[in-house]
Amino acid sequence: MNLTLVLGGARSGKSRHAEALLARHPAPWAYLATAEAWDDEMRARIAEHRTRRDAGWHTIDAPLDLPAALAAAGHRPALVDCLTLWLTNLMLGAHDVEAATLALEAALTAREAPTVLVANEVGLGIVPENALARAFRDKAGLLNQRMARLAGRVHFIAAGLPLALKGDVP
Repeated sequence: MNLTLVLGGARSGKSRHAEALLARHPAPWAYLATAEAWDDEMRARIAEHRTRRDAGWHTIDAPLDLPAALAAAGHRPALVDCLTLWLTNLMLGAHDVEAATLALEAALTAREAPTVLVANEVGLGIVPENALARAFRDKAGLLNQRMARLAGRVHFIAAGLPLALKGDVP
């Protein structure tokens, strides 16, 4: 499978690294955006990401249905940014995370085009004090593990620098 998982903390350089990986393939590329602009700060982050991408990128909004968005990407190389926001959307909407994850795994397995997934590594800090935050951290960790098993390459980004956890860093 031509799948790469890019993990890291907030503002570690995950998205830039993932975009560069995909840009090694000919355009057009599909950018599967999971973020929803709930406030001014998130709108600004989304705008920053958009200005970084040139006309070779085609954005597909996918806050919940990533399998359908991957199908819509067709044979184009695709970037999913990010799985952590997708999980947030699922949990806040009281969706079935396990069913959604199984559908995502099936969609990724069916893809032939290069695909890069971006996700936050949220398990390196302290244990959250509230139950929802702990449940989110646990589900995010399990989702990352499942995607890492599927992926041929897994990169961890710290301070903008990639570390190969699985496979190589081109």
